Amino acid sequence: MRVLAGARWWAELSPAAGAAVMAAGIISAGLHLIGRDALSIAALVVSAALWLVLAADFTARLLGDRRRFRAEADTPAALTAVAATAVLGSRLAVTGWTGSMPVAVGLLVLAAVLWPGLLVAVLRHWGHRMPGAAFLVCVATQGLAVLAGTLTAPTGRDWLGRAALAAFCLGVLLYAEALVRFDFRQVVSGAGDHWVAGGALSITALAGSGLTASPLWTGWAHAGLRTVTLAALGLSLAWYAVLLAAEAVRPRPRYDTRRWSSVFPLGMTATACLSAAAPTGVAWLRPLGTVLLWVAVGACVLTCAAFLVERGRNRPRK
Repeated sequence: MRVLAGARWWAELSPAAGAAVMAAGIISAGLHLIGRDALSIAALVVSAALWLVLAADFTARLLGDRRRFRAEADTPAALTAVAATAVLGSRLAVTGWTGSMPVAVGLLVLAAVLWPGLLVAVLRHWGHRMPGAAFLVCVATQGLAVLAGTLTAPTGRDWLGRAALAAFCLGVLLYAEALVRFDFRQVVSGAGDHWVAGGALSITALAGSGLTASPLWTGWAHAGLRTVTLAALGLSLAWYAVLLAAEAVRPRPRYDTRRWSSVFPLGMTATACLSAAAPTGVAWLRPLGTVLLWVAVGACVLTCAAFLVERGRNRPRK
C-alpha cells in the first residue's frame, strides 16, 4: 500500500513543486549570511535532496512521457527547473567545500541549457490575466544572473560577469512584460504563487547587489546598478506589505503546492536585503533582512507542517 501511495505521489508531482527547492535553497543562503551555519547546511541538504527527486522526475517524463512533458513545458511553472537549479548552484558556490565549485559550474551549465527552450515555450503560450507564476520568466532569468555573478570571481572568468549583466537586464524587461499580463485579482484570490510578483523583484535586487559588488563595474555603471538594485528592493518590499495585508484580509489556510511559491519570495526578500546592505551602503537593510529571514523560516515550517497534514489526510486507509 505504501508503495502504491508513493507511486501516486510521484505521478502527481507538478512543476510547481520546484518552488520547494528554491525556498529551502534561498533560506539556506540567508541563514549562511547571518552566521547560522548549522541551520543553513540543514536547509541546503533539504534543497539538494528535493532537487534530486525533481530532477529524476523531470528526466523520467522527458524520456518516458513526452506528451505530459510537452504539456507541462508550456506552463510558467516549468521554469522552476531553471530557477531551482540556479538557486541551488548559487548556494553551493559559497560553501567553500571541496568539489562544490565544479558542481556549481555544472548546475550553471545545466540551467543555461534548459533556460532558452523552456522560456520560449512559455512565452509562446502567454496570455492575459496570468497568475503569479508568470513572473517565473523573470525569476529564472535572474537566477542565472545570480549564479553567473557568484561564479565570476572564483573562476576568474570576466565574461561570466558580463553574461550576468545581460541576464539581469533581460530579467528586468521580462518582469515588466509579466506585470502587464498579471491578473491583479490574484492578490486576494491566488493560491500562493501570487507572491512571485514581489519575489521576482527580490531576486532582481539580489542579482543587482552581486553586480554592484563586482569590481567589473565602476563609475556610472556601478552607480546605475546600485540605483536599480535599491529600486527593485524597495518595490519588492512594497509588494511584501501589500501581499501580507491581502493575506490578512483574505486568509487562505488550505495547503497548496503553490504555497512554496509564497515561501520562496519571503526568503528571497530577506536574503536580498542582507546581500544588498554592504554593496549599496544602506546598513539598515541588514537588520531588516534578519527579521524577514526568521519570518521566512517560520513560513517554511508552517508550510511543511501543512504539507504533512495534507498527506496524512490523503493517505489510503488499509
